[in-house]
Formats: sequence, C-alpha cells, structure tokens
Amino acid sequence: MASRRAGDIFQLKVTLIDVEPAVWRCLLVPASMTLGKLHNVLQIAMGWTESHLHCFMFGDRRFGRPDLEDFAEDLEDERRVRLLSLIRRKEDALLYEYDFGDGWKHAIEVETTLHPDERLAYPLCIGGAGACPPEDCGGTYGYEHLLRVLAKPKDPEHDHLLAWVGGYFDPAGFDANAVNKTLRYGRSWVVKP
Repeated sequence: MASRRAGDIFQLKVTLIDVEPAVWRCLLVPASMTLGKLHNVLQIAMGWTESHLHCFMFGDRRFGRPDLEDFAEDLEDERRVRLLSLIRRKEDALLYEYDFGDGWKHAIEVETTLHPDERLAYPLCIGGAGACPPEDCGGTYGYEHLLRVLAKPKDPEHDHLLAWVGGYFDPAGFDANAVNKTLRYGRSWVVKP
C-alpha cells in the first residue's frame, strides 16, 4: 500500500463470514474515519438495526464503546481510533462482530487506497451482494435454517417464519442506491472533498 494521508479514501470489502448466499459490501470511506463512525456506516450498509452490542478486533486489540459494555476493561474506545492509524499494509484487516449472541462476524479488508474524487461524497457504497440476515434469527445456523424453511412452502414452520420475517424475504436482495440514500441524509459523517 502506498504512503497514505488523512485525506485518502479506503476502498473496503466487508464480508459477512460463514453465510451463504454471500453477503458483502464494497465501501469507499475516508481513511481518517473513526471506528465509531465506521460502525454506524456498517450498520447501514449491511442492513443491521443497531439493536445489539458490537466490537472491532485488530490483532489482539479490541475496540468498542467501553461506556456501554459491562466487561469493557480490555476495550479501547472506538470513537478515538482512526482507520488510518491501524491499517499499515494491504494485508491488515479488521474483524467486526455484531450481536454477541448471534455472533455475526464481518471481515473488513482494504482493497485499495484512492485519492478523493471531489464529485463524490463519502462514505459511499459502490457494490455488494446479498440481503442482511434478519436480526435475532439465531446466527449463521439459524439463518441457514430460516432459508431452508422459507424455500419449502410445505414445511410446517414455513408460514410462521414467513410471518416472522414480515411476509417476504429475498436472500439475494441488495440495493446500493438505497444504502447510499440512507448514508447520505442526516448523517454527520458525510465528507465532501
């Protein structure tokens, strides 16, 4: 990775680990963004609802909100750590865990470093695939079960789980435009170069 500056843009690939069909997002974010703001971006880009605790992991370091967690003695404050201060090489990657009960783990890799484009506002979702699993579905195993049942209308659990997800669920559904609209409006992290 070339020498980076605070004004650079990181192209991140965020992949939900152990989920089929694949759920991933490609995001452009300022290299100077804090992990706290990245958490907010990830919630929107992935489709989560900010209903559970989370943390970032980088090597043996953990980052989150020590003021919100009971067991936070080894947790560094995510609001004080910038991506730029952690990512030194292209091989450096973060792990983001959301909902410690369901254990949704996300691999975050920096694909490249870009110069900002003054025609764009950041953060920006430039690609992705797959719908976010429904909150509280039971982690990867619960999600696999949900998809199996929804694919079989004659399954005894089908009607109950279909109602539970709101009457319709497309595991392949993803709309980058909808993500960007939500990222853009009313958010304090939008950066215009």
